[in-house]
Amino acid sequence: MVFASQPRELNAQSQQKSAAPAAQAAPTPAQIDRNGVLILIRSALIALDQGNKTGNYTVLRDLGAPGFQSNTAARLAEIFMAQRRDNIDLSGVAVLDPQLTVLPQIESNGMLRMAGFFPSVPTQVNFELIFAPVNGQWRLFGISVNIGQSAPVAPNPPPSAETKSAPAPKQSPSPASKPAPPANKPADNQQPK
Repeated sequence: MVFASQPRELNAQSQQKSAAPAAQAAPTPAQIDRNGVLILIRSALIALDQGNKTGNYTVLRDLGAPGFQSNTAARLAEIFMAQRRDNIDLSGVAVLDPQLTVLPQIESNGMLRMAGFFPSVPTQVNFELIFAPVNGQWRLFGISVNIGQSAPVAPNPPPSAETKSAPAPKQSPSPASKPAPPANKPADNQQPK
């Protein structure tokens, strides 16, 4: 996941805000409606898709929280180089509905976290997003996107001795076909004159 800072620093920030650093609060469900969730997810992933297609990640960077903006556009280009090289197309997120595996929740550090996937065939887009509150708005703080199988795939069984190819049996002439009679002999169905 691309974070604005290392996870250790995130923990240190959340401990400073907490009165009791040893007791971490459990995540709580976020008070956000379905449309708000869709806007956050689609905005982040479409900005990433456009960055991957153009090689310019300044919009993705500028949409982020101040901590996320500590990544330069060049650094984001390095991070997402494999997706760009593989021509990963995320444009389907504009019309498909995401399936959430982690419902929007507020973490102990005050950040909004959600995860899920966009089902499509033959691959699906898996994502995890973290947003930080900035001036009354949720701004991108962390993003992870990868492409996976849309359904479980069973492995192929190893070849066994029985499945090895055997020589084909020799074929004899078909019983329905008779060889032609010699030219000087009458055929069986001809009557002598």
